[in-house]
Amino acid sequence: MSQSDNGNNGSSMNRQVAKRAFATEFEDASHIFQAGSSERSPKFAMLPSGEAASRVLIVGTLTECEDISKNSDSEYWQARVVDPTGTFFVYAGKYQQEAMGALRGIEAPEYVAIVGKPRSYETDDGDMLVSVTPESITTVEEGTRDQWVVETAEQTLERIDAMEDVDVGAEASANIERAHEAYGEDLDLGQYAQGAKEALAQVAGIDIAESEVEDDDGEEDTEE
Repeated sequence: MSQSDNGNNGSSMNRQVAKRAFATEFEDASHIFQAGSSERSPKFAMLPSGEAASRVLIVGTLTECEDISKNSDSEYWQARVVDPTGTFFVYAGKYQQEAMGALRGIEAPEYVAIVGKPRSYETDDGDMLVSVTPESITTVEEGTRDQWVVETAEQTLERIDAMEDVDVGAEASANIERAHEAYGEDLDLGQYAQGAKEALAQVAGIDIAESEVEDDDGEEDTEE
């Protein structure tokens, strides 16, 4: 996808490049930190796979969209966007007029591309929930969704490899150090790798379970 797909064109040249992550990882990115002491310094969500994201690019199927405001004089829209691994929750209010306008005009289900900022908040029960505050929302074709899946899978697996290839300490990058500190040394990255592989298989129309059985059969035939 082009730089404009990343939300990194025109007036947004000074913005942080939007990162890609699947829903299953994004929903675990509850550690938010601010880079710098200024009130206007950007805030980042620490992805468990070792990437700091001030902005994200997500592409998936908009399955639900509604105004959940309890005030008749205002609007507050909630949308659910599904990728092959799970669901992103997107919320747009009075400060996201462009995004709200887009949500009003989209009839689910529809493929959409969203650039936005990650946000996390704690529920009354103590659970941490992560959502996207959208900057832009556009409808896209299935091919664009498939391309996003491929690129996101590749980047996710590359991040995981980097996390697993270094020892936490002098050799680790600041983001990898922060991810370990935020989510613990026993962080299971395997679930994100598996999700990425399954997403790739879904786009390619391959049943992973069946392909594994075929591989096993093939190995047995070779041994015979």
